[in-house]
Amino acid sequence: MEKFSQAILYYLLYGSCYLLSLVPLRGLYVLSDGLYYLIYYVTRYRRKVVRKNLTNSFPEKKVIEIAVIEKKFYAMLCDYFFESIKLAGISKREILRRMSFEGLERVDELAGEGRSAAFYLSHTFNWEWITSFPMHIHSKGVVFGQIYHKLANKAFDRLFLKLRKRFGAISIPMPDTARVMMSYKKEEKPVIIGFIADQAPKLHTVDHWVDFLHQDTAVITGTERIIKKLNCVAVFCSMVSEKRGYYVCKVERVIEETCNIPDYELTDMYYKHLEETIRKYPSSWLWTHKRWKRTKEEFEQYKLEQEIAKKKRLEQTEEEQA
Repeated sequence: MEKFSQAILYYLLYGSCYLLSLVPLRGLYVLSDGLYYLIYYVTRYRRKVVRKNLTNSFPEKKVIEIAVIEKKFYAMLCDYFFESIKLAGISKREILRRMSFEGLERVDELAGEGRSAAFYLSHTFNWEWITSFPMHIHSKGVVFGQIYHKLANKAFDRLFLKLRKRFGAISIPMPDTARVMMSYKKEEKPVIIGFIADQAPKLHTVDHWVDFLHQDTAVITGTERIIKKLNCVAVFCSMVSEKRGYYVCKVERVIEETCNIPDYELTDMYYKHLEETIRKYPSSWLWTHKRWKRTKEEFEQYKLEQEIAKKKRLEQTEEEQA
């Protein structure tokens, strides 16, 4: 019964998205303006989280400056919502006109030589449109994909998978990343994968911290480990909104040999690059995310509790064996 209800919900969601996607973007932006007023002024969606994140990240800015960034961010968040829906029906011609890539020449050459590449991306608007990337690489036989977190709701998960594969990219669940990439390597197929690597890690997975936007920040290092293990080309990108409804993903740096780079260096480089991008375009990053919910104090307490629990288990085992 649950499977049936989820299927019905999916078709209702996809059907609604497809019908809305037939509306020209200028019409969708009218709806976006209305949604902005609703979530910013009426429901005040995560206003406290956003204000706290912005204030802590930009202590040098005045309240009025923070407010300007905040309002622009919410406007872009609403645009993101309708632009993502537009993926259901947008034509290849229109997405090519509105989403462009700069600096891909060397990456294209390396793919043609059989080298795989990992793109360091972030939750910078509009990251969903990056799924049009396969149309911008001309080398043959390349597998394109993005790493994603499965959504708890199966209908919404199925919907986003449908939208993200429209232009030829596959979606790989995060736990399967290394296995899938290794399988393509064995088949000698070059792979270009996008990693959105700015999520907050679960406490038990934390193994590295960086100073990011004036705050101690727990980070994910799984992307780096996979890149180094497979000696993928590391590509650092910046997503820029040129004007409403037009985006460009700029390749800022390409590192061709990664297997011998010291541990955590790629991760540190990514966060330094991300911070520079955010400082240039502060309204473009996803400030509603509780990025700093993990603190070093909490992490140290967690490690201490784990050590105590481990010691107790060892003592109990020794007593049982005695």
